[in-house]
Amino acid sequence: MCGIIGIVSGEPVADRLVDGLRRLEYRGYDSAGIATIHDGVMDRRRAPGKLANLARELVLSPLAGSIGIAHTRWATHGAPTRDNAHPHATENVCLVHNGIIENFKTLRAEVLAAGPPDAAVAATLKRLHGAFSFAILFRNHPGVIYGARRGSPLVVGRGDGEMFLGSDALGLAPFTNRIAYLEEGDWVRLTTDSVAMFDANDQPVQRAFITSSASAAVIEKGNHRHYMEKEIHEQPIVVAQTLGAYLDPLAETVALPGLPFDLANVKRVQIVACGTALLAGHVASYWLEQLARVPVSIENASEYRYRDPVYEDGGLCLFISQSGETADTLAALRHALAGGQMVAAVVNVATSTMARETQLLLPTHAGPEVGVASTKAFTCQLAVLAAFAIALAKAKGRVDAAEEARLVHLLTEVPAAMNNALKCEDAIAALAPTLAKARDILYIGRGPDYPMALEGALKLKEISYIHAEGYAAGELKHGPIALIDEHVPVIVIAPSGPRFEKTVSNMQEVMARGGQVVLLSDAEGVATHGQGTMTAVTLPAVDPFISPLVTAIPVQLLAYHVALAKGTDVDQPRNLAKSVTVE
Repeated sequence: MCGIIGIVSGEPVADRLVDGLRRLEYRGYDSAGIATIHDGVMDRRRAPGKLANLARELVLSPLAGSIGIAHTRWATHGAPTRDNAHPHATENVCLVHNGIIENFKTLRAEVLAAGPPDAAVAATLKRLHGAFSFAILFRNHPGVIYGARRGSPLVVGRGDGEMFLGSDALGLAPFTNRIAYLEEGDWVRLTTDSVAMFDANDQPVQRAFITSSASAAVIEKGNHRHYMEKEIHEQPIVVAQTLGAYLDPLAETVALPGLPFDLANVKRVQIVACGTALLAGHVASYWLEQLARVPVSIENASEYRYRDPVYEDGGLCLFISQSGETADTLAALRHALAGGQMVAAVVNVATSTMARETQLLLPTHAGPEVGVASTKAFTCQLAVLAAFAIALAKAKGRVDAAEEARLVHLLTEVPAAMNNALKCEDAIAALAPTLAKARDILYIGRGPDYPMALEGALKLKEISYIHAEGYAAGELKHGPIALIDEHVPVIVIAPSGPRFEKTVSNMQEVMARGGQVVLLSDAEGVATHGQGTMTAVTLPAVDPFISPLVTAIPVQLLAYHVALAKGTDVDQPRNLAKSVTVE
């Protein structure tokens, strides 16, 4: 969440600062601003809302200057107004800030003492409690930008006669591909031709510059109306790419990247994540327990440390994060490492903090995901987790070569099945205007379809703002059935398989009480139990093992088209951020 760009150059920087912010829009924001220094004058422009508002401010009142910082803010303390937008400034100091300063009330009334900016930065950082990253300008030192990180990511870019700061490599990609990642507690001083880095103890350090693979090309929507729609339709391709990194389709085997520990020694698994990533882990818990026969617990990263988790020998902690920077998940990962656990991480950004700090990196290959509501990152996480479940089961001696080959063959069928699932879009689009009128919607499913019901409800809440809840179908009779009437649609996820008849029984209980049902099933399920529903959406028939990957498509399309019908901001829903870097 939030985004930082800083440039120190010999050329005007305002337009490039705004271009950098555009590439960080996917992180989520509700106000934006930039500041520059020119001829001894430090000036800034800020605006609430979208970047277009800031761009209009700059047309009306341009900013000169060859050094500047810029920011997109996601409100935490204070409403998203012009006054609360970054950069914040005094007469002599200007800064942008990601994260939360927990002791801000104590510091609010204090003013930095006069002195060298290096000393001021070092002294100030020691006073701050919380997770943050900064970019700072000093009016009396107009050729220097300072940056610092603790908890929230920050990267340095090296150009020809200019230097850059950014929240991630994607934001700096149009300007340079030479990137260095600041480590926890680092701070940095940049001029047009020098980089000086310091660790948390203010000792000079060197952080290696690498060649970033982040594309400088603007991520386009193509023929799609929204990034979310584009990313839903990209899933057959990116899931195939992800599976290609883990499967040998000819040998029909799974091959994980270099293992730093022996999977045969794993006695239990704790899956730790937030939001959609947590639900991917919930699906994986069924695979891991059924295939590898190891106990699995699902842990909310935001609560993980506070309940003082019990660590045992043979424990594997598996962390899942699209960005690899999710603050709660990163803190939990560090807690598990300190507790002596084996640690693995499933992330979509191979240069992220979690990717660098984990023992076993399991990268997804979804590519940049711009829509705030995760779609292709989620299914790529499922693809990696499915392959990992097979590998763990093989290492534990729970599946033989024949069963491994069968499961791998099923995974190779997923991209084609997802392509077929996209054919249900017209039916879902036709249904959406009716569902858009609802105030409350319920989702139900059994087994791995239960976390898919949770994911469907989460997607709908995120982008349509309709209150939605997911339930295990068998739990309906234990309370939620009291909510059922003709005004509460119920989405039933029930592909044919071992759980189908019991889920259909729960669906009949809903229909008997006047509930309006939308059935998501395959042709066989629709033929036998589609009668009397509001709509029955036909999906391709697949093995139960890969069903969650295919079910994700209609679940996402339903949320997308209901949001379209309601006229909400699909790609950047209110109050949400893509990369949650505060706890």
